[in-house]
Amino acid sequence: MDMSPDLIYLAAALLAVGALAGLSAGLFGIGGGAVIVPALFFALSSLGYSEDIVMHCGIATSSAVIVVNAIRSVKSHHSHGAVNWDLLWPKNPLHSYALWIGLGSFIAAMWLAPNLSGQTLAIIFAVMASLISMQFIFGRPNWRLLDTVPSGIARPVVGGGIGTLSALMGIGGGSLTVPLMAICGVPIHRAIATASGFGLAIALPATIGFIISGWNVEGRPNLSIGYVNVLGFITVAALAFFTIPMGAKLAHKMSQKKLKLIFGICLLFIALNMVRTVLAD
Repeated sequence: MDMSPDLIYLAAALLAVGALAGLSAGLFGIGGGAVIVPALFFALSSLGYSEDIVMHCGIATSSAVIVVNAIRSVKSHHSHGAVNWDLLWPKNPLHSYALWIGLGSFIAAMWLAPNLSGQTLAIIFAVMASLISMQFIFGRPNWRLLDTVPSGIARPVVGGGIGTLSALMGIGGGSLTVPLMAICGVPIHRAIATASGFGLAIALPATIGFIISGWNVEGRPNLSIGYVNVLGFITVAALAFFTIPMGAKLAHKMSQKKLKLIFGICLLFIALNMVRTVLAD
């Protein structure tokens, strides 16, 4: 294979993205999608790929990476008995939040995202990232809205909405599901553990949907299957595997309140810069 300068540059950029994504996941307890998507957006844009391609590829590749991270995470949390399987996958599948989250995720990746422009996806990501950053900056961890997670018709509505938004952003959903469970009376450690399962329910259907919907799209980066860039997936997933424990170890030595404040400010800056970039074109 001819290693062109562009491919070498992309590989180098992906090494940095993977390392940063893993560190952020370990430090802040969230998936790396909030880092991977904008990093791939700027890296691929600088190589001259079309704006309508780079955002889709960034989101799809992030989803593929999250599949690996979520499997590793949910196994670890399950070994400690922390996963709430009654929420994730109860005896009646229709009562499963994971089912409706996964359905919303697949629909978003298969039909919604391909019909949205790269600019629209970038703005959706930026708006939601800004809201998430506000939670990190101003959120009150002990605030509670309900005593239990909503049931009945709320399952497909809330679950489908979370899956759709998460797939359109290329995130694992922890930034949405952890606060939701926390304000509904689920202890924070149990919420984080269960969110790892929701991450898999989001990322796997989304990855499949992005592979199918992007299969024949022209102008994708080299080494892509559908919208998923294989080079990006392998590089980022491999680096994140090694840097997640480093981030977790570092987190125990620092103030979580200060870390979340710093991350919230950085995420807000990234979101605003993404909006500036797409609107300037």
